[in-house]
Amino acid sequence: RRAPRALGGGGGGGPAGGTGARPRGARAPRYPAGAGGDRAMRGPPPPAAAGRLSRAGSPGSRGGGSSSTTPDYGEKRLPQALIIGVKKGGTRALLEAIRAHPDVRAVGTEPHFFDRNYEKGLEWYRNVMPKTLEGQITMEKTPSYFVTNEAPRRIHSMAKDTKLIVVVRNPVTRAISDYTQTLSKKPEIPTFEVLAFKNRTLGLIDASWSAIRIGIYALHLENWLQYFPLSQILFVSGERLITDPAGEMAKVQDFLGLKRVVTEKHFYFNKTKGFPCLKKPEDSSAPRCLGKSKGRTHPKIDPDVIHRLRKFYKPFNVMFYQMTGQDFQWEQEESDK
Repeated sequence: RRAPRALGGGGGGGPAGGTGARPRGARAPRYPAGAGGDRAMRGPPPPAAAGRLSRAGSPGSRGGGSSSTTPDYGEKRLPQALIIGVKKGGTRALLEAIRAHPDVRAVGTEPHFFDRNYEKGLEWYRNVMPKTLEGQITMEKTPSYFVTNEAPRRIHSMAKDTKLIVVVRNPVTRAISDYTQTLSKKPEIPTFEVLAFKNRTLGLIDASWSAIRIGIYALHLENWLQYFPLSQILFVSGERLITDPAGEMAKVQDFLGLKRVVTEKHFYFNKTKGFPCLKKPEDSSAPRCLGKSKGRTHPKIDPDVIHRLRKFYKPFNVMFYQMTGQDFQWEQEESDK
């Protein structure tokens, strides 16, 4: 009997921008003024095998794609679906939840193939994947893909019908979470306020700082729409993944063409952590929750800085809502505070 897996966020960052042929009907958004200019904006550089593998077929710990209990059959395939972003959005939570599905096999670590390891070739990438049976879906997550210039073209080149999943979160809280993670590794870095502004007096936000730039979702999405139709991209709410994980997972399973196996019975809300934990409905052992690297306490940020960041992101958020046809209500959420 195996213990349930932990949930959380995770990921990496990278440059933004891109080139390529835009699909018919896709329009380039007009970016709001005050974003630090184009250079700053671009920044520096059907269910089948259900239950056949049973629990032994589920991927192992976070550190690898396969567990020692996995039978040695099936074959390694290139992924048909990718979690491409965003860093600190809740990608680890999503990956662990979807791995509870018997028709999904996923790599535990982030392969970073389409950003850092592309020169190693597709055979290297295939070999990183866990073995699957016919009808199972192979997946991986690398959150930095969403902000990587070359990633859409490279993924399209591998398989133009690849399904893409993006977990998005209020860009202000995402930026603070990103900074908090960096601060835990490098305590000597400047304050959030110092890094967030080009000129604090004038209130000029530094859109070239990756913690800020990653949250300009409309900018990055434009790059992906040059290669993939919106119908192939699912946007998951990082907030609802916490407040209603079963609801968000229903959308994910539908998008992947899977039977809704992961339901509310798989989640238990941990009040101490403030996150849902994943459990197996048939398993009597206690749910396992987030590791220490998840749910860190954020440093206190000057309310004026928060206000200026909200103002900076608002036009980009509105543009993102228009591009996706989804209103994530981040402004409403902020007015409630």
